[in-house]
Amino acid sequence: MEEVRLHGFWPSSYAHRVIWALKLKGIQYEHMEEDLSNKSQLLLQYNPIHKKVPVLVHNGKPVVESVLILEYIEETWPQIPLLPKDAVERAVSRFWIKFGEEKRPRIFGFFGTDEDKHKAVEETQYVLTTLEEHCIGDNMFLSGDTLGMVDLAFGWIGHWLAAIEEVTGEIVLEAGRFPRLHA
Repeated sequence: MEEVRLHGFWPSSYAHRVIWALKLKGIQYEHMEEDLSNKSQLLLQYNPIHKKVPVLVHNGKPVVESVLILEYIEETWPQIPLLPKDAVERAVSRFWIKFGEEKRPRIFGFFGTDEDKHKAVEETQYVLTTLEEHCIGDNMFLSGDTLGMVDLAFGWIGHWLAAIEEVTGEIVLEAGRFPRLHA
């Protein structure tokens, strides 16, 4: 029997990416909730360099970094693919995932000074504008007609953005400005 364990932290959108991938693929796993202020010896053992979540442990072997974990899940359990079969389309999906990793706004900026908030709003709206104009097109999802890895990579939009808007009063995902993403 396969052992699949995920070390995560409930508010982590990075851990949620992995949870969503495992659930979409129907992979049974054990969730190990980590206290990031008092990291477990297992977390430190499995991720001694960055000492952070998520960490997927498959049959005793750790895989770290959420996007790399998504790639590992895709390769290990190919049923219900999260990336397109076509090589060019896969490359395009990987481009958008990389774009998301490189341009991900500093979420905590929303809770800082006015200058920090302004910069966080600008960064977030740049990402959203780029997705709206160049990625989603007429598709139902960022990944195309079915939910896929690009959608998981940008899960922070749905995971945290509404809560941040509510708490800070900064409306970023405006329906009129981003109709396809807002839908």
